[in-house]
Amino acid sequence: MPLRIGVLALQGDFQEHRAVFESLGAAVTEVRLPHQLEGLDGLVIPGGESTVIVKLAHRYDFPDALRRFTDEGGAVWGTCAGMIVMARELLEPEPEPFSLMDITVSRNWFGRQVDSFETDIPVKGVPGGPVHAVFIRAPSVREQGDGVECIAKLEDGTPVAVRSGKLMATAFHPELTPDTRIHELFLRMSAGDISSV
Repeated sequence: MPLRIGVLALQGDFQEHRAVFESLGAAVTEVRLPHQLEGLDGLVIPGGESTVIVKLAHRYDFPDALRRFTDEGGAVWGTCAGMIVMARELLEPEPEPFSLMDITVSRNWFGRQVDSFETDIPVKGVPGGPVHAVFIRAPSVREQGDGVECIAKLEDGTPVAVRSGKLMATAFHPELTPDTRIHELFLRMSAGDISSV
């Protein structure tokens, strides 16, 4: 039976994530209402506009439903704006994150759209050499709590991917490259394999 993966489809690049997961054999649901979280093994919160995602999520009562989902063992992966949404705290005044993961995040840490960049970085738990990472108005983890592990950082030491049990957040966009290894890692996490942390 294929893993059941949801992609939060309120705003952002959810279709790109869907395409990757379907290519890997997962059964994918575009999640637009909280009841659609039922029965899922994992959920991706995609990149996009974090303020819009948070505003729409509150309108549909997602924050409490997402916390229940993680409490009940569901895996969650946030990419770029998704990292912002998952944080316990932001250095900026808004939006108000959902406190799914014990991290403090700075929005747009690397600057504006024109400061977007690409680089190759090793990611713990991802075999086969460095991952090509695409950063678009990317955030960064500035603090992490006990039990949260940095699994990827830039050459200057800036944390850009973290994991805690079945939770993961990446500042970059794996769905925008042909490399499926981080999606494969999330499928293993969704299946209950957290051994690499």
